[in-house]
Formats: sequence, C-alpha cells, structure tokens
Amino acid sequence: MGLRLPTNNNFSKVIYTASEVVLILIIGFFGGKTTRLFPFLYLILVTRSCLIFQLPGRLTVTFSSFILFLITLNNRSTPFRLSPLAQERFRFFSFSLTILFGLSLVFVLLLMNAVLSERQSREKLAIANEKLRQYALKIENQATLEERNRIAREIHDSLGHSLTALNLQLETALKLAKSDIPRALTFLVRAKELGSKALQDVRHSVSKMRSHPLQEQSLEEAIGILADDFHRSNNVLIKCNISLEFPLHSEIINPIYRIIQESLTNISKYAQASEVKLELITTTAALKLIVEDNGRGFDLQQNTTGFGLQSMRDRTLSLGGEFTINSAHGSGCQIIVDIPLSRSK
Repeated sequence: MGLRLPTNNNFSKVIYTASEVVLILIIGFFGGKTTRLFPFLYLILVTRSCLIFQLPGRLTVTFSSFILFLITLNNRSTPFRLSPLAQERFRFFSFSLTILFGLSLVFVLLLMNAVLSERQSREKLAIANEKLRQYALKIENQATLEERNRIAREIHDSLGHSLTALNLQLETALKLAKSDIPRALTFLVRAKELGSKALQDVRHSVSKMRSHPLQEQSLEEAIGILADDFHRSNNVLIKCNISLEFPLHSEIINPIYRIIQESLTNISKYAQASEVKLELITTTAALKLIVEDNGRGFDLQQNTTGFGLQSMRDRTLSLGGEFTINSAHGSGCQIIVDIPLSRSK
C-alpha cells in the first residue's frame, strides 16, 4: 500500500484501512503457500493503523484484526480430515497460535502507543520551548521598554523640574534687570544653582538613574525642600499637611516623591496659581496624597495624556493605587493618589 499514509480526513483513512483488510483476506483465503504470512500482515495492519487513527480507531482495528485472524484460521482448518489424535494436536496448535497472535497484537499496540506518545511529547515540548523562547523575547523587549520609560520619567521629573525653575528664575531676573539689579543678581545666582543641579541630574541619568532621589533624607525633609524651591521660584507658598503614622517602605517613598515633584512642576509651568495645598496622610491601610492649586485649571477631556500626567499615573498604578484628577477651566486642579499599604512590608 506504499509508505504514504492518509492524513486528510476520516473517510480516506477508513477506505485505506478497508483496502488493506481486503488484500489480507484475499491472501488468507486464496494465497496458497503465502497464507503462512497472513498473521504478520495483520500485525503490519495494526502498526499502520496506529499511525493513522487515534486510540479508539487503533483499538477497533486491533480487535477487528483478531476476529479476522480467527475467521481465516478457522477457514484454513476446515478442509482437513485428520485422526482424532492429530485433530487434538491441531486444536492445541491453533489455540496456542491464537494466544500468541493475540499477545502479539497487544504488544504491537502498546509499543506503537508508547512510540507515538513519546513523539507527540517531543513535538509538544518543541512547541512549548518555541513559545517559551518567544515569550522570553517579548518579556525582554517589554522589560527594555519599561526601563526606557522609567529613565524617561526620571529625566522628565528631575531634569524637567530643575529646568522649569531655572526658566522662571531667568525670566524674573530679566524683568528686574533694569529696575532692581541687586534682586536680579539674586535670581541669577539661584538660576546658576539650578543649572548646576540640572547638569548633575543629567549625569546621573546617563550613567544610572538614582534609585533613591532623596539622598538619605526623610520624605518629610525632601518635601520641605521641594516646597521651599517652589516658593522661591514662583513666589507662592505651599500649605503642607504631612501626617505619617509610621515609616514608609522605600518602594513607596521614591514614587510618591516623584509624583509630588511632577505635580509642582506642572503647577509652575501651567497653573498660574496663587495658592497650593499639599496633604500627605497615612492610615493603617492606605496612603493618601492630595495636591491642589487655585490656578486656571484645564479641560480633562482634552489634556490627560501629557507625559507628566501619564508618568504620575504610571507610578501610582505600579504601586497598586488609584490616580484621580479633578480640574476644570478657572477652577484649579486637584490630584488625588490613593495607595494601599501593608505594614508587613
């Protein structure tokens, strides 16, 4: 029947197997001396059926082969007229041959099932390894992208804050250059300090972003420095209310500091506010940060995808928290960050 086996549909498989059975029966009934080979032909039939059918089909072909073997064997034994002793020996031989053939069928079926199961396992393993390799590449690419985004956020938050304050100092110095030179020089000195800080931030960003921007300061002290810098740059006093019942985990301190820093940077750039309120409180279960100004506000439907806002939102979500913005034209802006806490951390 050739080496190529049908694999397209069940109908072609059944026709192919039925053709094999017919050929074996022809050999078994009319093959003359070649009838000695018909048991081996049934074994070949079972072997090939294992390559074609699933387990139910294999069992069906195996059982059918055994029944057809018995029919063929019975057909071959009927023409002979033997003595009672010879008949007894022939019956014993036929019985032994039947048992041996049945065991051979079972052995072939089990062997083929084991071989095919191993082959399928190897194929599944190869597919799984390929999928795992693809997933690893995706994870690597995703990790690279997240690291780039993290560095971009760090540069935007730290360097953007410093450059915004620097620009405000230079603008004020230009306004006072003709009327009040001493005050203008004061603003220029402050601008020089901010420029040095911005350069330092760039160097840190290029080499390796600082994992802890507070530089051994407590969160309260770092927020106080931010508030003082904001007041000097914008001439707007921040009303701070900080109430931390217990020390925060380092994984929370850094994002919270960056969110506050970015909030104040956005207020400096866009809000034109005369009053800013900052509230940071903790309970046993959560941390709440509220940054509010009385500036000109903005339309939430038109401006929620800026890098600064997206950066604050990403930092909040990375901590499993909720990020909320309330704003409207002429009504200022309110940023609310709620982060669940675990004292076990």
